[in-house]
Amino acid sequence: MDVPEEQAKRRATTGDLARLAVTEMIEHGFVPEYPVEACREIERLERRAAPAMEDGRNDLRNLLWSSVDNRTSRDLDQVEFAELLPDGSIRLMIGIADVDALVEAGTATDEHAATNTTSVYTGVRVFHMLPTELSTDLTSLNEGEDRNAIVTEMRVAADGEMTPVDAYRAVVHNHAKLDYESVGGWLAGLASPPPAIERRVDLEAQLRLQHECASRLRDVRRAQGAINIESSEPQAVVVDGRVVDLAVPRRNLARDLIEDFMIAANRAAAMILLERGSMSIRRIVRRPHRWDRLVQLAADFGESLPDAPDSAALGAFLARRRDADPAHFADLSLTVVKLLGPGEYVLERRLGDRRDGGHFGLGIADYVHSTAPNRRFVDLVTQRLLKATERRAAMPYSEVELDQIAQRCTEREREAKKVERAMRKRIAAHFVRDRVGDSFVATVTGKNANGTWVRVLAPPVEGRLVRGGEGPDVGDTLRVRLVRADARLGFIDFEPETAASDLPRKIARQHRKRHAADALRHRVGERFEAVVSGVSQHGVWVRLLETLPDGTSIEGKVVAGYHALTEASGKRVAVKLVAVNTALGFIDFEYAEGVEPRKRERTERKRVAARALASRIGERFEVEVTGVTPKAVWVRVVDRGIEGRLVRGGQGLSKGGRVTATLLDADVERGFIDFGSVSNEP
Repeated sequence: MDVPEEQAKRRATTGDLARLAVTEMIEHGFVPEYPVEACREIERLERRAAPAMEDGRNDLRNLLWSSVDNRTSRDLDQVEFAELLPDGSIRLMIGIADVDALVEAGTATDEHAATNTTSVYTGVRVFHMLPTELSTDLTSLNEGEDRNAIVTEMRVAADGEMTPVDAYRAVVHNHAKLDYESVGGWLAGLASPPPAIERRVDLEAQLRLQHECASRLRDVRRAQGAINIESSEPQAVVVDGRVVDLAVPRRNLARDLIEDFMIAANRAAAMILLERGSMSIRRIVRRPHRWDRLVQLAADFGESLPDAPDSAALGAFLARRRDADPAHFADLSLTVVKLLGPGEYVLERRLGDRRDGGHFGLGIADYVHSTAPNRRFVDLVTQRLLKATERRAAMPYSEVELDQIAQRCTEREREAKKVERAMRKRIAAHFVRDRVGDSFVATVTGKNANGTWVRVLAPPVEGRLVRGGEGPDVGDTLRVRLVRADARLGFIDFEPETAASDLPRKIARQHRKRHAADALRHRVGERFEAVVSGVSQHGVWVRLLETLPDGTSIEGKVVAGYHALTEASGKRVAVKLVAVNTALGFIDFEYAEGVEPRKRERTERKRVAARALASRIGERFEVEVTGVTPKAVWVRVVDRGIEGRLVRGGQGLSKGGRVTATLLDADVERGFIDFGSVSNEP
């Protein structure tokens, strides 16, 4: 197949996936298209959408508001501003898009939002809760625009304690739209400042103060028992309407900052409604049903959790694990998220001590959703309650109506997750359709009466174990073989490579390796004497001559220099520990004698290049193909000489060919620079 024909095939597949997304929405009870009357309402709104000052709003446009979100996000719900006060506390202000100012209760637009209750992100298409003329324009806090907002104001003391001050209507102006990757890399010292920060010294000072404020809030939440987990659901990387990659968002300081601010704002909104004597719809996460499995997970790391569910104990355990192995904390989080279970919305009828539950994951009782009214209906409802209580107006909803909304939002959220999961599986099946028969390392992510599910580490796709699912449980790691990938149905089926009779031994071995990895985490960089214990098509393994104090042997994989050991089974060698993954029990070594000097120099050059590119994820570059192997396509940026790997869209390319590619990843620690092809030139 020539290159143009391959491009046409990929475009057709993307179109098929988009049509399947519409079908999936309908099957799960969503209305994917807006009613005609809602479109007419938008036309009328566009003629009167300018922010109004005559209704008593505060004019806060002079404050240095900014937003931090995904690079491609256009539905901006919030902006932030912080001010250091004389007593050392920080005045934190979160501006939330005042969607209610343009979407009145009872209109066709509002009724459509109340029907779907949430935006649904399918990878190939976003089904916005509100028409895009609103959510990405008129009610979006876009850079350079004056917008209506609800400002939640808080005081954050030097010790991190947050005190809600007020929630009120205002007009704000977003002075800078920033993104997670560039701000996160800059805050961590891994990248140069984003252009917007380079242009304004006051914006740099503002972001650093916000970072300090977020750190205070985070420290207190951890001390109070908040469970610190990282989302690890793979997301489609879309370029020009085509999915070019599946990637798990990498946690960084900018994502932490916004998460801390949103949690604080939601807590403050709940407490303000409480003080004003208003009903509310609270967000809760009930106690996990699989606490016994969490206890076992902690035991693998030599720690203990109480027999009964305890969010403070679990939060403390996870905080220690993140400090111990931050690079692989997301792997552990994936298991914990699956075991905690979903959240839900409940009506808060009575106030005070009658509240009978809270958010297990956050360790707090008072928590509402208020920070995303462009994409969650419950946030719009909370906004209307805040505005009514500010103006001492009649409540916009009755108790019965709020209870019905809470139940509807819970039910729609769960169905939305099913749609998104189904589409992720279809997209993932499309990516791996040519790899049936290949072997992968995977983690068990779910188990119930209907079966056992696993997540492959790379690429991050999830599927079902069609046999051998009786033995492994959530959190176990095993090697599996892909046996089916049906993009139309979204079926991805795996089977264990290990025979059922040998699986318990392999799982027990993995638990020992997790224990050994934890014991070695402080010894990365040390050299050890070892024996080559295994050679296979999957790699070379060594067993250290030393053991753990309890007699447990230590075995790991040689990830660098292993080519020199493929015929050395049983040979005694000196290896260096280069990495451990305590969540999965991976222990990686380097055999220095087998690593060529030129490869070391190349890796160092790529680390330097990755640092320079860390803030440019998502940008396009013209690249030239420098090498093609059965496993990879290697490229060089034409005007920079930076080398990397083309991980998507390399079909039909040969050495010397040129493509326009999107930068997908720049891993400074490992020197990995990954691109995805945007277009191939014949």
